Amino acid sequence: MKIISYNVNGIRAALKKGFEEWLTEENPDILCLQELKALPEQVPDFYSELGYEMYWESAEKKGYSGVAILTKQSPKQVVNGCGNELYDNEGRVIRCDYEDFSVMSVYMPSGTSGDIRQDFKYEWLDFFYDYAQEVRKEQPNLIICGDYNIAHTEIDIHNPVSNKNSSGFLPEEREWLTKYVDSGFIDSFREFNPDPHHYSWWSYRANARANNKGWRIDYLMATEQMKNRLSAGRILPDVKHSDHCPIVLEID
Repeated sequence: MKIISYNVNGIRAALKKGFEEWLTEENPDILCLQELKALPEQVPDFYSELGYEMYWESAEKKGYSGVAILTKQSPKQVVNGCGNELYDNEGRVIRCDYEDFSVMSVYMPSGTSGDIRQDFKYEWLDFFYDYAQEVRKEQPNLIICGDYNIAHTEIDIHNPVSNKNSSGFLPEEREWLTKYVDSGFIDSFREFNPDPHHYSWWSYRANARANNKGWRIDYLMATEQMKNRLSAGRILPDVKHSDHCPIVLEID
């Protein structure tokens, strides 16, 4: 089974750049999307003819945030949101439960716009850590994927020295991600790829993508209980509908 996570930075813009054709060719079993920036009624039905059901969690604010899961297998349960109105108003969490595993699509806040949103991000991280632990008690075979907006280690960012004070690579954020992984989540890409220079997001400025000056801030995190089922993990940097690229996990 192939699971892909992809921050599309606007699904309507991505569709104009060949997203549907890419999806047809790549043909994942489950596709988790983040930053849709649209309501379901604003997007054509590009998915049902390809065999997908689509479950959507929108933000209240138009043109902002939003997550979705496209799935070829009907889930036994879909959980919209995380039960916290503050975050659910921003469309940050959706989960599909299947017979023997669950997949959550998450769009974590960015703190790049200033101190207020950075504080909001820290509050979210505290909340989400506890929330993830509660969900895994009920759904032990759990994959939490999406845009975490944190580069974890120095090999996950093109210039760790100059970015040491940048939101997304702050010590507190990186420590949180270490605590999260140590609590029993596997960074599936690193299970198969220990080398540097693999990124999932690039700034639109300064020709960053062409020069591979990026950040790895998108993750497919699987609970330890799924370790023996992980069979491959990779990043697709040549797919260019967004400033992010898709990340892939294959499971048995």
